[in-house]
Amino acid sequence: MSSSLSQVPAIILDGQALADKVKKRVHEEIAELDIVPGLGTILVGNDPASESYVGAKIRDCEEVGIRSIHRHLPENVSSQDLMATINEFNNDDAIHAYIVQLPLPKQLNEEQALLAIDPNKDADGLHPTNLGRLVMGVEGPVPCTPRGIQLLLEEYEVPVDGAHVVVIGRGLTIGRPMALLMALKRKTANAAVTVVHTGVADLATHTKRADIIIAAAGVPNLVKPNMVREGAAVIGGGITREGKRILSDVDESVGEKAGWVTPRLGGVGPMTRAMLLQNTLDAAKRRESEIK
Repeated sequence: MSSSLSQVPAIILDGQALADKVKKRVHEEIAELDIVPGLGTILVGNDPASESYVGAKIRDCEEVGIRSIHRHLPENVSSQDLMATINEFNNDDAIHAYIVQLPLPKQLNEEQALLAIDPNKDADGLHPTNLGRLVMGVEGPVPCTPRGIQLLLEEYEVPVDGAHVVVIGRGLTIGRPMALLMALKRKTANAAVTVVHTGVADLATHTKRADIIIAAAGVPNLVKPNMVREGAAVIGGGITREGKRILSDVDESVGEKAGWVTPRLGGVGPMTRAMLLQNTLDAAKRRESEIK
């Protein structure tokens, strides 16, 4: 495995280009449905990053023909009012999938909110029921960022079957589901997976042996060239905001050594948003099949 990867010239994993292809396909498939897919978003407070992210999701919906249903709740909203809104979305037949944008203000319990989401409308794939489906390898919503990364690897023909994948990070949104996804016996998976984190004393000991590194720790420029075996694929899944600048977990100089690498901008981010649209379309298809 290692020798084959080292022969591949450096390739930029262009997430924006692939996301555009995904959105085009989603738009075409929506035109064939008898129902209009609906994506709901619940935003609490006025966090600038969250507002920007939700705004981008709403624009994505308009672009592909998904109905966007948005609810913006005040910063000081009570737990009871948030749960009432979640319950309303659970019972709204026009909403096929939705998200509760995180982080939530301190007075609210994020775990309680996620658990209250109808698993069949879980656009992020983070409900315990859907994570359990992922563990079992059965059909269900897959967390958006891991699904997007897997599709990137497939699109650019990065060899994954039998490869050694090192995932840096063990978070709920990327690290843990990413490791599960890569280990499953299916297309663009079936890998030997090692999960490490910033508490590990010498990350380079593990990453230097990796065919594929997926960094999802939320530590800017964590992965340096001296941590990467020549020709490996390196994906920056974690980001950090420094003012208006977005920093990747992967140092930009890694591109001089890697066989494949995501850019600082236009890599995993656009794929995460595209997979949210895909998960919404999939939920609408399941609902349509139930109606028929």
